Amino acid sequence: MQRIASRRRFLKNTALASLAFTTSSFEFKKYQPNLSFSTLGCPDWTFDGIIKFAAGNGFSGIEIRGIQRQLDLSQCPEFSTKANIATTKKKIADNGLHIVNLGSSASMHLPDGADRDKSIDEARRFIDLANEINCPYIRVFPNNLPKDVDKNITIEQISKGLRTLGDYAKGSSVTVLMETHGDLVHVDDIIAVMNYTQHSGVALVWDIVNMWSVTKEPVADVYARLKNYVRHTHIKDLRVLDGKDKYMLLGEGETPIFEAIDLLAKEKYNGYFSFEWEKLWHPEIDAPEIAIADYSKKMKAHFAVS
Repeated sequence: MQRIASRRRFLKNTALASLAFTTSSFEFKKYQPNLSFSTLGCPDWTFDGIIKFAAGNGFSGIEIRGIQRQLDLSQCPEFSTKANIATTKKKIADNGLHIVNLGSSASMHLPDGADRDKSIDEARRFIDLANEINCPYIRVFPNNLPKDVDKNITIEQISKGLRTLGDYAKGSSVTVLMETHGDLVHVDDIIAVMNYTQHSGVALVWDIVNMWSVTKEPVADVYARLKNYVRHTHIKDLRVLDGKDKYMLLGEGETPIFEAIDLLAKEKYNGYFSFEWEKLWHPEIDAPEIAIADYSKKMKAHFAVS
């Protein structure tokens, strides 16, 4: 009798475990990723061409990092006048799309002086434009930290710039996002910046591969520490060939990119997975019509989205 009871408990527990797994898998499959791509990947496309391609390939968002190689968006015809901005907004809406991030060239690591003032002014213009076109984020970044300056001083300088821009964006619908970029890719350093900054209007673009390719820090550990700050992501893949990083189509590299994507999905991340195909900086990589379309197909297949 005891053997029968034990078997019944075993079958019951097995059934419950199976149900839990099935439910978890079902919930995961129901997750609908928000897909966008950066215009860094299609530097020679017209804005109308960008919109058409996005709408025709399953994207709901566009991250604007220049149009036809003009990185200062205030100089692009699409945003140069109130009338043009209104036309641009209508084109985006008519195609069921959203502008999800404006990528500025504003560098927060620069020392005080004319170059830093220029970067801050650019970021302010981007905040104004983002607010006008209902874009929630602008991106700023650090790059190569000065070698002759104590790192902690530079971290404070980066935080100072972020606070300045966060204050400027107050009263708007725009959040300033610092990308994990350049020399600022170790999670301890990024946390130090955010601790110094402590501003509700400042958060992060998590570029997973920018970090992992340098630090090899486990993405699960990184995400656990950064997740409260992550509002937007940059997705890409690469492989080291002949000692150099080479960008690859998604899933063909050696990075833990899908591990990071799944971590975000399991936490019900509601931001965008934005494909950053760096064609402007690396003209030798695959054409955008190949790589960007491939990204959408692979992400939809991964999440079993029709």
